[in-house]
Amino acid sequence: MRSTRAALLLAAAALAPALLVSTPASAATPATPAATVSATTGTPVDQMSDDDVRVAIARILADPKSGKAVIREANEALDGTIADQRAFLETGYRLAQAEDDRVAIARILADPKSGKAVIREANKALDGTMDDQRAFLETGYRLAQGEDDRVAAFRILADPKSSPALRAAASAALDGTLEELRYFIEVGQYQVH
Repeated sequence: MRSTRAALLLAAAALAPALLVSTPASAATPATPAATVSATTGTPVDQMSDDDVRVAIARILADPKSGKAVIREANEALDGTIADQRAFLETGYRLAQAEDDRVAIARILADPKSGKAVIREANKALDGTMDDQRAFLETGYRLAQGEDDRVAAFRILADPKSSPALRAAASAALDGTLEELRYFIEVGQYQVH
């Protein structure tokens, strides 16, 4: 698994400039991907009409949360037979989503701002299953980032050079939500005078 992680990190490092230029700033936080097709339509793939299969794939393509692998595989399925399209909805979509998830995790690992908890949890996810990787992106990343943010806030509190106003702001951020704490670490601490 370590060699896989190294290959992913090298690929992410090589692609990072292109990915950063081609994606909005909000892409640094992984978006939750679209739900599986059967959950979206409520109909098993083998019971869907040919037109419904094509519409389901078109919806996946139209979803702004679809990653590059999902888009590539969906387009290949649409270029193929109806059997190819059904196979994409049954298994290919999940496999392509897993590829996109691994790339997203590699980008997180390649980010020099990623803290120890984020790196630890991202590595665990990469060593795990597709479901582990999806769970990391959906909830684990946010929780690990919260752990790193708490450490950063406690460091501010422990620093004798921190002003009383900065300490009060750090303490208030620690009492708030994970989002409030994230905002304090990214922006708020630099606005306190």
